[in-house]
Amino acid sequence: MAEKGQSRTARRKQKKTSKKPIWKKILLIALIGMLAIGIGVGALFTYYISTAPEIDASKLDSPYSSKIYDKDGDLFADLGATQRTKVEYSELPDVLIDAVIATEDSRFFEHPGVDIWRIGGAVIANITQGFGSEGASTITQQLVEKSFLSPEKKISLKVQEMWLALQLEQEYTKKQILEMYLNKIYYGSGAYGVAKAAEVYFGKTDLSKLTLPEAAILAGLPQRPSAYNPFKNPELMKERMNIVLSLMVQHGKITEEQAAEAKKVDIPSLLSKSQEDPTPYEAFLQRVQKEVKQKLDGADIYTDGLKIYTTIDTKAQEYVEFLLSNKEDNPINYPGPVTDSKGNEVNMKAGMVVLDSKTGAIRAIGGDRNGMESGDFNYATDISRQPGSTFKPVIAYGPAIENQQWSTYHQLNDDGPYEIKGSDQKIHTWVGNGHYYGWVSMRFALRESLNVPAAKTLEEVGYGTAQKFAESIGITFNNDNISLTDAIGGSSSGASPMELAGAYRAFANEGIYNEPYAVTKVVFPDSGREVNLKPEPEAVMSDYTAYMITDMLKTAVNEGTGKAADVPGLPLAGKTGTTNLEGKDGSPDSWFSGYTTNYTISTWTGYDDQKVVLPDTKIAQDLFRYTMQELSKDIETPDFQKPDSVVEVAVEEGTKPAKLPSENTPESKIVTELFVKGNVPSETSEKYKQLDPVKDLKAEYNKDANSIEVAWKYGSAEDITFEVSASVNGGQMQSLSSTNETSLEISNVEPGAEYEIQVVAVSEETEANASEPVTTTVKVPGENDEDEENEGDGNGDGNLPPVGNLKAAATESKIDVSWSYDDQSAKYVVVVSRDGNKLKEQTVNTEGIVIEGNLEPGATYTITVTPTGQDGNTGPGKSTSAKVPGGGDTGGNDEDGGNGGGEGEGDTGGNGDGQGDGDTGGSGEGQGDSDTGGGGDGQSDGNAQSTNNTDNQNTEN
Repeated sequence: MAEKGQSRTARRKQKKTSKKPIWKKILLIALIGMLAIGIGVGALFTYYISTAPEIDASKLDSPYSSKIYDKDGDLFADLGATQRTKVEYSELPDVLIDAVIATEDSRFFEHPGVDIWRIGGAVIANITQGFGSEGASTITQQLVEKSFLSPEKKISLKVQEMWLALQLEQEYTKKQILEMYLNKIYYGSGAYGVAKAAEVYFGKTDLSKLTLPEAAILAGLPQRPSAYNPFKNPELMKERMNIVLSLMVQHGKITEEQAAEAKKVDIPSLLSKSQEDPTPYEAFLQRVQKEVKQKLDGADIYTDGLKIYTTIDTKAQEYVEFLLSNKEDNPINYPGPVTDSKGNEVNMKAGMVVLDSKTGAIRAIGGDRNGMESGDFNYATDISRQPGSTFKPVIAYGPAIENQQWSTYHQLNDDGPYEIKGSDQKIHTWVGNGHYYGWVSMRFALRESLNVPAAKTLEEVGYGTAQKFAESIGITFNNDNISLTDAIGGSSSGASPMELAGAYRAFANEGIYNEPYAVTKVVFPDSGREVNLKPEPEAVMSDYTAYMITDMLKTAVNEGTGKAADVPGLPLAGKTGTTNLEGKDGSPDSWFSGYTTNYTISTWTGYDDQKVVLPDTKIAQDLFRYTMQELSKDIETPDFQKPDSVVEVAVEEGTKPAKLPSENTPESKIVTELFVKGNVPSETSEKYKQLDPVKDLKAEYNKDANSIEVAWKYGSAEDITFEVSASVNGGQMQSLSSTNETSLEISNVEPGAEYEIQVVAVSEETEANASEPVTTTVKVPGENDEDEENEGDGNGDGNLPPVGNLKAAATESKIDVSWSYDDQSAKYVVVVSRDGNKLKEQTVNTEGIVIEGNLEPGATYTITVTPTGQDGNTGPGKSTSAKVPGGGDTGGNDEDGGNGGGEGEGDTGGNGDGQGDGDTGGSGEGQGDSDTGGGGDGQSDGNAQSTNNTDNQNTEN
């Protein structure tokens, strides 16, 4: 029984436990978790506080001086050592105190150093918008941060900042804290503290004379001293001043009427007329400030007492600033002021960047014409302007080589204007008066900066592929997707000289990219903590892409659009870039980006008003040339080394795709281009391949038809025509017919005349493909010798073979004739004639002869050589021609019809417009009244005709 009772009790307890509410369990767990978190956070915060630095009164009075070192480790700037004037609280006017308190910390005089209400608002903002999106620092906290802590956004530092602010409020009065704050903060233009700022901006050393608008300006400046610089950005400062005035109204410091009256002020009218002299190296220091602030979470080179080691080459920096100045000995002749679209006179602006090609280290920055002050707009780093054709290697040709292994010979069709799909716009290539080149190589397209081939290349490569390539070398885009006009640098996306220099440096450095950098390392005060700020290099393209782009850009400088930037003796690559202004001639932007193995330089010139065109677009090239020449004059500049992945190949110009030249390709038609290894052409071009000569050429006289029947053989007559020519009695060879057949009939031949027949095989695809001529001779019987028939052929048939390699070369005083022959015992009958008239006949036993004496300048002589054997047999005669140098296109005398418009009463009508009343009509416009019609447009009143055997139709020649 006892066992049963115990069992029921256990069951009741189990049932009671199972009915316990679940929310109590959750609440218990939550409370335990919150307690654990609270203990953990408390312990962590206790640790943060225990490790906070001590309050050092010596650090409260003024900011530390940051020391800046050059590339060799030598000090070249000590920031914060000057431009500071201390002011006592009693010297601060109420209007300034009210403006500062309303803007920075409205409950400054009420809170104990930390404002709980501001912290609550900041916590909500940081939860909803991300950590660091809104701060809650009071003036006391800002003083603590600038005096004792790093500006990094860390919870540990924020806890220490609040702890030290509470301590500071225990040791110093509110007035003392505000006084220290206003003496410490940086106001831009090199001014530290409110007293110095009032002097720099308004020329006032007595703060009691500050007006309400001036006090509002000073209160608004510390938030962004460079951006709000009233000297350079008065409109932006006006907006900031109005915000401060509204805050003063909101917190009851001034009335609405007072604010409205103050907002009417013209900012420039308040400013001091004498600004400080331009700060040396200011353009470079701006870059240093930006890098340190970005990479070290807001660190300030002007207030944090840092040791900053940089990449500057002070000699290069000084020379760049000299070229941008108006000094009399500056070799660059800048244009004078021009009128902008608002009617104001404005001067040309310029910016340039010099990088070390091997490392990406910034050696010099030219931020503006005639120097810069702190906070000035930097045209080397801050502009975003259309880069024009400097984008072509970046957006089009670089991605094409990288992703599709195009060769520098790759053929592109420049056949614009090129329509942009889905748009009424067209891309033009502005060469001459709308001239387009047709099929060109990629090298030529880049050299001449043709727009249409670049646009087509981008489309073929693909927008996404091209954008990824460009972004990998530091180019940023305004839109998620690029457009077709990005290929020619004409889209909404812009670039700065710094970006372009960084991108081009990757081509100079075998495809290795890292962001251009001005700072190598930073050392913090007291702790001596050292931070390395060098960016890591990365291979972003193949070495073949970098080298092939470089090789083409060398051509662009040596032969193309960049000639004005060339430095003789330097292996130099580069590209021009200009932009167009719709509806206007001229360019509002001019660029040049280029490099050697040592330096990469990018330059820009233009105006703030982008509607103003440049009077001179060559100044960007001048800036590049003079700078590169100066930096390279005392050092060795090695040429770019071709990597193993690139092969040089000779190809036949005009082939599509690329083909190797044949043995017969003219030297003028052979170009050497670069190919990615494994992608070289293997097929040989047949365009200039010499055809085989005809075989078994025979010519026979047909007595019944009084004609000469010519026949020959040819192995393959497909796409081949045969040019048949003849000369009469050693005269000039005249074209008779062009036929696809292997036979021809020459009708109405002259009795007693000796005809030399010549046949040449010619390709129908290109007339440049032709065979060696084959000739034979036949004599027509005379009227008194009807039984005599002479016929010949090129293969003997009982006769000797013709001579070979017959050549003639003429000078003003002689004609050298040579030939070859296998039979050493043969003799040769040499006949010299001019315009169909035999001048000389001589028999020689040597394989050559020199013809001298009374050679007419400008005349063409025909030399016929006939071999003769010891048994009296002869071979067919073979002829060649030589023209004596000199003379003009004048009419001939006596029996010679002259060339080109000459007229003669002799036997032969001349070439060109020549006319002759003699036996033979000349070629061209020649006319003759005798038996044989000339070639071309020649006309004859005689009876010579040629008849093709296929249709037996007579054709007058």
